[in-house]
Amino acid sequence: MTGGQIIFFVPIVVFLVIVAPIWIIVHYKSQNRVAGDLSDAERMEVDEMIQVANKMAARIETLESILDVESPEWREKQQ
Repeated sequence: MTGGQIIFFVPIVVFLVIVAPIWIIVHYKSQNRVAGDLSDAERMEVDEMIQVANKMAARIETLESILDVESPEWREKQQ
């Protein structure tokens, strides 16, 4: 993978793994306020999404720590 590809790949992965799930969760929480209470099935789905988002966030942190060790300059290469 070339440097140019990494510049686009890493931010996209970070967005899809961290920002998008949080965005979805916040969206559905705001919809809940507008529409009223969630049904039990919807509440279970949201709880599952929260668990998945937390797992993905932990994975990202692990991947970043691995990258910090193996390639300390990777953060500067993004900019």
